[in-house]
Amino acid sequence: MNLDEAKAKIKALEEENAELKARVEELESRTIGRKKHDEAWQSSYNDFVVEYEGGKSIMEIVDMGNISRRTAYRYLSYYREMNDKQ
Repeated sequence: MNLDEAKAKIKALEEENAELKARVEELESRTIGRKKHDEAWQSSYNDFVVEYEGGKSIMEIVDMGNISRRTAYRYLSYYREMNDKQ
């Protein structure tokens, strides 16, 4: 490899490196994880509250099939937290 080829290779690698850095910055700026309290969450939570306040147990609500057991207990925890503040 001569000097001109080496310079061309270095330039190509620097361009590739800049593209990869831009991609890393893009990925790092994304929010990761579940989105708590968006419209879908609020709607699902409100449905849970209606059923729970209507006298259904956690397992009866889960058996309806709209939310998982884990989600039901998260909602219950949030529900209790909100009611303790009032």
